[in-house]
Amino acid sequence: MVEAKGLEKRYPKALAVEGLSFRVQPGKVYALLGPNGAGKTTTLRMLATLVRPSGGEAWVAGFHILKEPLEVRRRLGLVNGGMRVYERLTGREVLEFFAGFYGLKGRAFREALDWAVGLLGLEETLDKKVLEMSTGMRQKVVIARAILHRPPVLILDEATAGLDIFARRALLDFVKAYRNLGQTVVYSTHVMAEAEEVADRVGFLHQGRLLWEGEKAEALALGEGNLERAFVKVVREGWKR
Repeated sequence: MVEAKGLEKRYPKALAVEGLSFRVQPGKVYALLGPNGAGKTTTLRMLATLVRPSGGEAWVAGFHILKEPLEVRRRLGLVNGGMRVYERLTGREVLEFFAGFYGLKGRAFREALDWAVGLLGLEETLDKKVLEMSTGMRQKVVIARAILHRPPVLILDEATAGLDIFARRALLDFVKAYRNLGQTVVYSTHVMAEAEEVADRVGFLHQGRLLWEGEKAEALALGEGNLERAFVKVVREGWKR
């Protein structure tokens, strides 16, 4: 569902992503792990057609990110940490507004809304203004906005940033539920414990380079049961796999 081949992003004074290649199979959660500044967000923004690569290629749901960007966007949901929604609207009004971009109106919107409400537990947010919501409630609305069109690929970029323990738990449970529906998730974080819980496969990104990737069980074995130890080991020993 997602494939990158030699993906690169160069800026005048920096190489943000270098020769990145990986694949994500349908119905799997791929965790792209690394510290702040590793190139995670740049990578995901290239996949989402928001940033043009300097080199390489990538496909999302079978569509080329440069040649078929609109088709990519139709099949993609994106959630960044810190995303905001219109505060003076209710949750229902926010979702109805964004549903229009996907052509979801009338009965189609109501069916999409019912589906998202059931998946995320949004009942208490629908008729409340965003400015009256907790951070966790707002994040649920942000996620619902991204999945109303039931995208086969969902990108979550540091989506738990700033969330309290209950909101974070709700998001991690949602990731597993969305994967169990057969959808594909690319999950970016620097919090290794989150990846230990939700990922099927992990990639270690450092200074724009993918140093190691493999099944989560392989990574845990490498780090003696801990992804953070595995990541530090790979970086310190200069692995390239």
